[in-house]
Amino acid sequence: MSKLWSDHVAGLVPYVPGEQARMPNLLKLNTNENPYGPSPRALEAMRAALGDDLRLYPDYSALALRQTIARHHGLDAGQVFLGNGSDEILAHVFNALFLRAGRPLLVPDITYSFYRTYCRLYQVPHRLVPLDAQFAIRVEDYAGPMAVEPSGIIFANPNAPTGCALPLASIDAIARARPDSAVVVDEAYVDFGADSAAALMDRHDNLVVIHTLSKSRSLAGLRVGYALAHPPVVEALSRVKDSFNSYPMDRIALAGAQAAIEDEAYFEQSRRAVMDARQTLAGELRALGFEVLPSEANFVFARHPARDAAAIQRALREQAILVRHFKSPRIEQFLRITVGTPEECARLCRALAQILSESH
Repeated sequence: MSKLWSDHVAGLVPYVPGEQARMPNLLKLNTNENPYGPSPRALEAMRAALGDDLRLYPDYSALALRQTIARHHGLDAGQVFLGNGSDEILAHVFNALFLRAGRPLLVPDITYSFYRTYCRLYQVPHRLVPLDAQFAIRVEDYAGPMAVEPSGIIFANPNAPTGCALPLASIDAIARARPDSAVVVDEAYVDFGADSAAALMDRHDNLVVIHTLSKSRSLAGLRVGYALAHPPVVEALSRVKDSFNSYPMDRIALAGAQAAIEDEAYFEQSRRAVMDARQTLAGELRALGFEVLPSEANFVFARHPARDAAAIQRALREQAILVRHFKSPRIEQFLRITVGTPEECARLCRALAQILSESH
């Protein structure tokens, strides 16, 4: 702490990302990165962008990329907002949509922890809404009568870290019940088996859908995210963005992102490989005695009824295998495990079998 800090800094509790370790023969299954590389067309486009034009600012409107995204979702370019990763999009959403006369934001009690970080940063009043016993969102908790209309509702779908997905009919019911609240659906993992709420955009002007290229497009290192919303919401996000950073997307990111989205064949191939590996991994974990929640993401959420999750995580780390453990109420005995290649998943399961046999 320094005497030079602003008054609010000491009270912030920053988001803690997964461990980024450096060790020999590391198997990194803790940060939900795609085990398969980016589209070759995306890599080629980024190499082509490495030229003298880097002395120039990128296209302020990023029109070509917004048009490509809009075509992919069957929308208009005016309904697309871009940012430096979906976390930046989320930051602008919290600033632009959730500070409304002290009205509370509704947030699931178990979800992406960055939401609470942004609530603290922007001083957004919020209320945590418990998931049910199966770690699912109850529609009635968000769509039922309330004494005070919320400023907004935000949840990840599929949820993180559980991997459970909410059907479109449930999202439709929530958005319809709260027409004066922004309903924000964070779809970082939607391409691994769930249905995108982008299909509901024509029904609800209060719906905001957020995507990232970090997961299904294998571009976590590029930092590209986007929101789909009606033009008045895009205008609000743009006003905040242009008061913060008018050029969040560089020339290389614009080129790579557009090519990645256009390469539908590679996208379908890689996401299908992850989904197939997830099904196999879940089955192997169950055979080892784990309870595995149903997942539509590129990770699984599992616990062993007779073994401590933190102890399993430490034992795996001794074998250079990283998985994620959250020291949070209700989920402290779960491990979140990123789906790797079939070979990586097999190595994980061999290590788990050894750990379980030794501790028995």
